[in-house]
Amino acid sequence: MKKLILMILSFFSLHAFAQKEKANSFIEKGNKYYRNHEMTLAENEYKKALAADPGNETAGFNLANTLYRQNKQIDAARLLLSMSSQSNNKSLLAKIFYNQGVILSKQKNLEQSIEAYKNALRNDATDKEARENLQKALLELKQKKQPEKKENKKQQKPDEQKDKSPSSMSQKEVSQRLKLLEEKEREIKKRVQKDKANIEGGAKGKDW
Repeated sequence: MKKLILMILSFFSLHAFAQKEKANSFIEKGNKYYRNHEMTLAENEYKKALAADPGNETAGFNLANTLYRQNKQIDAARLLLSMSSQSNNKSLLAKIFYNQGVILSKQKNLEQSIEAYKNALRNDATDKEARENLQKALLELKQKKQPEKKENKKQQKPDEQKDKSPSSMSQKEVSQRLKLLEEKEREIKKRVQKDKANIEGGAKGKDW
């Protein structure tokens, strides 16, 4: 029984080894095409490598880079996101998050790109490029938010100026306004009385 188990384990080990060797062969071909800027051919080889060895992180990472080079940014981002949730390799995770940051920055998703660069630095604090890109994204986000604040202030000013209601005025201002209204009212009454007197005591028509 023990011999049988050992034979089965050996078979699976050899099979797994053969699959990895096969995947590595596809990766080497893919890398050759990638260096020659033949991205479609490189993509096909990396996909073959993943079909032979689905958990191959090198094939997955290189495929994401190839997709990015072909402007298939959404596909690249999805693949990197999937890999980041499955990998425990800190060195690889730093590269995955860095590339996520680059893609998100290009799409102007600044807040998400900032978080991606932070994750890259959490996995590799010595990554100078991740630190530089993080600073650039933070600065760009700050500059983007400044015009929005100015626009909000402009929109608020007219409301503040026109809305000086009695409740917002002081007691002194209210009294002054009431006095002015009373004076105007008295002037209007005087004019009306004067006009009425002129009509009643004015020149009459001749008697014939």
